[in-house]
Amino acid sequence: MLPSTSRPLRFETIALVGKYMAAGFSESLSEVAAFLKKRGHRVVIEAETGRNVELAGTTSMTAEEIGKHADVAIVIGGDGTMLGIARHLAPFDVPLIGINQGRLGFMTDISQDTMMSVLNDMLDGKLESEQRSLLEGSVLRDGKNIFHALAFNDVVVSRAATSGMAELQVEVDGRFMYNQRSDGLIVATPTGSTAYSLSAGGPLLHPSLSGLVLVPIAPHALSNRPIVVPDTCNIVIEIMGGRDVSVNFDMQSLTSLQHHDRIIVRRSAYTITFLHPQGWSYYDTLREKLHWNEYPSVAGQLK
Repeated sequence: MLPSTSRPLRFETIALVGKYMAAGFSESLSEVAAFLKKRGHRVVIEAETGRNVELAGTTSMTAEEIGKHADVAIVIGGDGTMLGIARHLAPFDVPLIGINQGRLGFMTDISQDTMMSVLNDMLDGKLESEQRSLLEGSVLRDGKNIFHALAFNDVVVSRAATSGMAELQVEVDGRFMYNQRSDGLIVATPTGSTAYSLSAGGPLLHPSLSGLVLVPIAPHALSNRPIVVPDTCNIVIEIMGGRDVSVNFDMQSLTSLQHHDRIIVRRSAYTITFLHPQGWSYYDTLREKLHWNEYPSVAGQLK
């Protein structure tokens, strides 16, 4: 387990963030808020969530205000909801707890059925803490920075659905790696290795690994394979050809690209701290979400 955040784990002010479009979200939010207030915590709500769900007697705060005032944020939703708030809170070192109201839930790992008892234990200090890395990326056009964003999962360069293959040139730490004709290229963190990267044939990376994975999307040459590089690397992707090529960050921030634009990708100085229930295991999460087969009786015989 990675070292816990430097911020002391005290939970006086707790922020609630949620996927307000989801069915049953309002009831879950109200239930969690009432539970926290009964425990004596100050409860605030993220501004966009508060505009869509009425929660009487609760102060709304922007992400920046949450970063300055909250001791922890509880995210009720799916991994997309977690991705969005994580990037905003990254500069403030606010730890995150995820309650899964989505489908997969690699990052929002507490089920709605058990959330009250699990939250009660966690807020009493029965928890595990780990840190996850982020990416930062910039787009340079004629030497000028025209776009910058953070990514928790991945930075993806890709072509439009109706255009031909993109032609990309990739350098790592100033050294030429390859030219590639493909539908695009994914640069993913270990956290992002279970997202688009996995669907494109990339490897799973344990969150504690200091690596980044580069995964071609439907490459023209089948010899273009995924590769894991140290997360200290500086990755440069130059657009050499193709139409309607763009770059997106966690599928949430996007900009269009032109020929000879250069996308600079590196590990961010920020990290995100996840808080998990005591006894949490990354392997349990993988086994549950990826439906890996278990043979406990056979395993027991082999001991």
